[in-house]
Amino acid sequence: MSTPKRSAGRILLVDDEPGLLRLLAIRLETEGYEVEPVDSGEAALAALARFSPDLVITDLRMDHMDGLALLRELRRRRPGLRVLLLTAHGTIPDAVEATQSGAFGFLTKPVEKEALLEQVERAMRVSDRGARSAGEADGLLTRNPAMQALLDQIDRLAEDDSPVLLTGPTGSGKTRLARLIHETSLRRAAPFTTLGCDALPEDELEVALFGEAGTADRAARPGLLRECAGGTLLLEEVGDLPPRSQGRLLRVLQEGRIAAPGSERAVPIDLRVLSASRMDLRERVKTGRFREELYYRLGAVQLRVPGLDQRREDIPLLAEHFLAECDAERGLADDGGRTFSPEALELLVAAAWPGHLLELRNAVRQCAATTASRVIDVELLQGMLGGTGAGALPSFADARDEFTRNYLTQLLTMTGGNVSAAARLAQRNRTDFYKLLGRHNLNPDQFKDS
Repeated sequence: MSTPKRSAGRILLVDDEPGLLRLLAIRLETEGYEVEPVDSGEAALAALARFSPDLVITDLRMDHMDGLALLRELRRRRPGLRVLLLTAHGTIPDAVEATQSGAFGFLTKPVEKEALLEQVERAMRVSDRGARSAGEADGLLTRNPAMQALLDQIDRLAEDDSPVLLTGPTGSGKTRLARLIHETSLRRAAPFTTLGCDALPEDELEVALFGEAGTADRAARPGLLRECAGGTLLLEEVGDLPPRSQGRLLRVLQEGRIAAPGSERAVPIDLRVLSASRMDLRERVKTGRFREELYYRLGAVQLRVPGLDQRREDIPLLAEHFLAECDAERGLADDGGRTFSPEALELLVAAAWPGHLLELRNAVRQCAATTASRVIDVELLQGMLGGTGAGALPSFADARDEFTRNYLTQLLTMTGGNVSAAARLAQRNRTDFYKLLGRHNLNPDQFKDS
């Protein structure tokens, strides 16, 4: 029995012209898309929850509910859902108005196959298909396989009380993931507390963690290892923990007890310790800057969090999510909210984000605050990014071409120059794939083994 082909995406196709509906469905299904054809806007809305499309393609002019009315309702029900409009030549001004209201783009009738597939592929690249959310919190809305696997691991930790070490670049969302671990654990009813090991001088860090005895003019402080009883303590940037504190913490974790400040009597501790680090702690162990025993105590379970540059397919989801937050604050969400133009989304994906999630969120909020337009265009975004020190950015066309060239090169390398195999991986037909190679001056023979 053959393995069923993985769907390239789910498309809800809406048109009251049976012949065109059937033709477009056949074209899309041939390319591996799963298609649900319906003949009215009302039928499209009825199918929305059942079919859960990644993309909607709808005719602009239909009886009863037209394409614009359907677009507005889809924007209200699924703000991140991409919508392509089909329009006759005489209604192009209406289509332009629709794109200014949040449509992803439009196609003119008669629909050319190459234009159709190019628009669909473009929309799929920035769709919310396959997305998973964990409370839709910052950085936890994802369709990246590595990030989804990480969330699956966290699900499996729900009944576990082991220490967890999260590593990854600054701004990748380690703290929020640590909070998620706590919120799904058996300790979720107790407090979640964080301590930045890089934020305090050594003496103050010792007091915050282990406590101090009282004096005549100052009350005793128990320290977080005792104050967090029953809950979870996150040690942020644990790689910056001073050597003396490392030794004391290791002893407490080994014995499961801590002496009360000013007393020799040790009391049991009851908390879960989570740690986060931007550094490679194994490298610090090798160079003697971090205690090996403590590394293994803290890292009974280790989770690597990918940076935003490793999950670029999530950038459109996150940008739309942050924009929806802004619209909700301003009372604009009930009207369908605002969106980014396709070119703006592709620029966001191509841009460098050294500050990761926080920088992306700030960029989106600045865009939202500086325009009242329903669609945030690429000009506004590029001007804003250039003015905030995000680095020199390529033009949209150059960024798209570079991405495509690199993608094609990777496919040809993987397949040893086998065009048929590369086209199957790209889910494009062989003729279109050859055209792409020619457009980017790539010769398959140069990738074949000698």
